[in-house]
Amino acid sequence: MKRRHLVILGGTAAAAVGAAILLTPEPTSPPEPSRSALAFPGLAQRLQDAAAIEVRRHDGVLRIVRQGETWVLPEKSNYPVRPQRVRELLAGLTELRLAEPRTANEELLDRLGLEDPARPAATSSLLRILDRQDNAIAELIVGRRRVRTQGNVPESAYVRRPNETQAWLAEGRIPVDADPQLWIDRDLANLPHDRVRRVVVRRAGEPELVLARAGDPDAKLEMTRPQEHPALDETSLDEVARGFEFLTFLEVKPEAEIPGEPLGEARFEFTDNLAVTVRLHKAGELIWIRLSAEGDDEAARFNARWRGWAYQVGQWKEKAFVPRLDDLRRQEAAAATPGDAEAREAPAAPSPDAPPPPAAAPQ
Repeated sequence: MKRRHLVILGGTAAAAVGAAILLTPEPTSPPEPSRSALAFPGLAQRLQDAAAIEVRRHDGVLRIVRQGETWVLPEKSNYPVRPQRVRELLAGLTELRLAEPRTANEELLDRLGLEDPARPAATSSLLRILDRQDNAIAELIVGRRRVRTQGNVPESAYVRRPNETQAWLAEGRIPVDADPQLWIDRDLANLPHDRVRRVVVRRAGEPELVLARAGDPDAKLEMTRPQEHPALDETSLDEVARGFEFLTFLEVKPEAEIPGEPLGEARFEFTDNLAVTVRLHKAGELIWIRLSAEGDDEAARFNARWRGWAYQVGQWKEKAFVPRLDDLRRQEAAAATPGDAEAREAPAAPSPDAPPPPAAAPQ
């Protein structure tokens, strides 16, 4: 009996091992590198002299220039662009390969989005990498991109050289964007609301306000100055605490060119030895801010980015950064108007279907 059990168990184990082998996927090998010709052989070496990037479209020109080791946008007052975007574009050009020739008929180029970029309503873009003398290091007309959903398949786009009508399907990623907003990092800070320990608000023409948390880390902001104050709205206080959560800007200018008149300032004190002062200007309905930080390494990183710049932010940030006491007051239910009170006190008019009142008894 024991021998029979051993035979059965042995057979079961062998079957399990066999099933595991059958179900285990075979190791997949990486895709073979493309044998297509490079669009720009030897480009990596020549890119050391790159001084500008241009994207020309029918509706305008985007120009990015190099200042030392930093790439900036002249139309945004030389504000730095995201370095990873520049690296991605330049690396994509060095690795771009001409995979398949397509039409050379000039009349058919618009079907691939490769028409003359200067033509009205054209969808093509002329990408140019220039040296300091504005000589072209590399230039390419980029048309429609092909989206691949399969794994291990490179991205591709239709391209052609500016002085040729021959179109190509090219393999590689070439992120050509003419919108300057896509080149800059608009995120200014993201400091969670629970890091705020104390806020001091000094708004022009208004009494100083001080908001602080009690000793409990989970406590809510409370007003400590002035000590006598009306009941406050918790949602409005929470908006102050969240002033630096996902803070982004709409426009940017050099600090010396900040528009509008000074509105006031606020000092936000956070955990981990960080304090941020925000100074507001108001130009019509637009809110502009300047930022400075105090503290350790975190403050140094913020100052390296903020120093010298003024940022336009959403109008709602006015009440988050320099609120008035009235902005924080709890809104009570609207009092009844005198007309409402009189209406409640007046007797109701008799219904036309109601019976007439009884006649008075004769005296």
